[in-house]
Amino acid sequence: MADSTWWWLLAGALVVLELLSGTFYLLMLALSAAVAAIAAHLGAPLVTQIVVASVVGLASVGLWYQVKKRQPGDPSARAQRSVNLDVGEIIQVDAWLPDGSAQVKYRGAQWRVVQRPGNAPASGTYRIVELVGSSLLVEKV
Repeated sequence: MADSTWWWLLAGALVVLELLSGTFYLLMLALSAAVAAIAAHLGAPLVTQIVVASVVGLASVGLWYQVKKRQPGDPSARAQRSVNLDVGEIIQVDAWLPDGSAQVKYRGAQWRVVQRPGNAPASGTYRIVELVGSSLLVEKV
């Protein structure tokens, strides 16, 4: 069997694995196997095919990693109004405790409130942005 056939079979197997796992990186590796198959069709020796597959695989996976790293992550489900109806509600914080938290009465119960990092504690009106455990994460309105 020709070298290109092995590369095409490997590319197909990687595509199937990618479809089963949802790992986009396997698609990048399938691309590298396809490029190596093309190199085999062009008559490149086996060592060159392996080097081409390695270089294309490393470059495509590295490029995809950089693209994904620059994109903001998905927001937490705890911060979505469709999941938690408390998100977006307004509360009044009268005083902050020395540990940076506060206690407020909300929906008929006492809740622990914490601010987003980097904000100075000040009494006033706050918006709930996320529910973290049994604490409300808030930001100043």
